[in-house]
Amino acid sequence: MLPAEYRGVSVVADLHGIVGFLDEYLRINEFPDKSRNGLQVEGKGEVERIAFAVDACMETFERALKGNADMLIVHHGIIWGGIEYVRGLVQRRLRFLLNDELNLYAAHIPLDAHPEVGNNAQLLKLLELDPREPFGEYNGTYVGFMGEFEEPKPVSLIAQKLAEGLDTNVRSFEFGGEEVKSIAVMSGLGSSSIYEAVEKGVDLFITGEFLHQDFHVAKEGGVNVIAAGHYATETLGVKALMEIVKGKFDVEVFFIDAPTGL
Repeated sequence: MLPAEYRGVSVVADLHGIVGFLDEYLRINEFPDKSRNGLQVEGKGEVERIAFAVDACMETFERALKGNADMLIVHHGIIWGGIEYVRGLVQRRLRFLLNDELNLYAAHIPLDAHPEVGNNAQLLKLLELDPREPFGEYNGTYVGFMGEFEEPKPVSLIAQKLAEGLDTNVRSFEFGGEEVKSIAVMSGLGSSSIYEAVEKGVDLFITGEFLHQDFHVAKEGGVNVIAAGHYATETLGVKALMEIVKGKFDVEVFFIDAPTGL
């Protein structure tokens, strides 16, 4: 649901109005991030149709244009730290966006960490849990969340719910009890937060990618792990944000599903 301060507001769908809203709502300047969050490529000044996707890539660019989008909002943008040269892949991507005046907006860590539409808050919501406390320290701030069931739940049941809700294959590493109460979530490549999960005595750690180097940490720490896929765990945030934008602006929206299987 759209927060109270943003409900019932009719706004002209101009680019800078949309960008200003997103910058404020996602608090993009509050998070240290290698991604250059915000409007990465400027296109048309008037926006009538917005596409949402996890990744900024030629596939999503082409499908956004095919869907007559004026703007594409993604989790993974195309500028990480900066642009050193405009050639090769960078040149092709920028030329496509600029030639067709397709706006590109990216929200990386801000969309992971958001307490309402963020990937991690939405993962807990999928399990019918509320964010209980911050989790997943990253450069002095927290990106993930913890939640807790009132009664213990089987790990297998949680894995099934994630597989069905995310429409993906999940991998379970049952290093703890068969039933769990406390859950910690870090979407995408959140594997290294297993150390924090062990320190906090979490029963189950849910992430996207679970790396080889973190396997024995979880095993020796007795923490169950579910890896539900980098892509799949980060579809939730852009989809939730899409509904917020739709409720705020007089624009059409659509989601581009471009799974990687990873």
